[in-house]
Amino acid sequence: MAPTPTGNRTTRVHVVSDVHGNARDLARAGEGADALICLGDLVLFLDYADHSRGIFPDLFGVANADRIVELRTARRFEEAREFGARLWAGIGGDRRAVIEKAVRKQYAEMFAVLPTPTYATYGNVDMPPLWPEYAGPGTTVLDGERVEIGGWTFGFVGGGLRTAMRTPYEISDEEYAAKIEAVGEVDVLCTHIPPEVPELVYDTVARRFERGSRALLEAIRRTRPRYSLFGHVHQPLVRRMRIGATECVNVGHFAASGKPWALQW
Repeated sequence: MAPTPTGNRTTRVHVVSDVHGNARDLARAGEGADALICLGDLVLFLDYADHSRGIFPDLFGVANADRIVELRTARRFEEAREFGARLWAGIGGDRRAVIEKAVRKQYAEMFAVLPTPTYATYGNVDMPPLWPEYAGPGTTVLDGERVEIGGWTFGFVGGGLRTAMRTPYEISDEEYAAKIEAVGEVDVLCTHIPPEVPELVYDTVARRFERGSRALLEAIRRTRPRYSLFGHVHQPLVRRMRIGATECVNVGHFAASGKPWALQW
């Protein structure tokens, strides 16, 4: 990619989220752009559209992946946890070490294809402590921080809020709100999860409301950024809506589409 432009030139950035193992398309996601923004979820633990893909089926097989998706989709989370615990007991060893080894393999592949420059934040299924080992000099990792791209200020807040799913990077509402506050007023507010608006958080395939952030919604209303960009909800009821002066955009499920969302100014 070309360096971030200066002066009166047009700036174009490509934005992706929910990459979930799609290294092939990620390698091309920055073509024609001045920068790539990644809103997290690089890891593929289990593909709900194709149960043969991900860390879970690699360890336990497709039939068990079918079963745990069935339980989670039915919101029988306690049964799903018990079922998963029995599977893990069957393979023995240190569960965290097994998962970390598989995640490291995926991160090595994902970060190797990120173009320069890339600005990235974490998704709820990511493991932030591992990122410094894989993010090269062309990748800037931000969480509760700001950066200038082409004369606009971009703020980044990663991770998700606590849920019954217990994914790796879920934090308290208070901690999340503090990061939103730390970012302050920006032109573009980049997060993994959406603001807490029913149309933006409802997944039409999973048939459930994902967790959005009320603090993010309040910040949008208060600070009026030009854009609020996010992912997390793979098949939202509404992909784009306006909240006051702010255009709120779910940039898409990159694992499935393989196409970045483009922003130009």
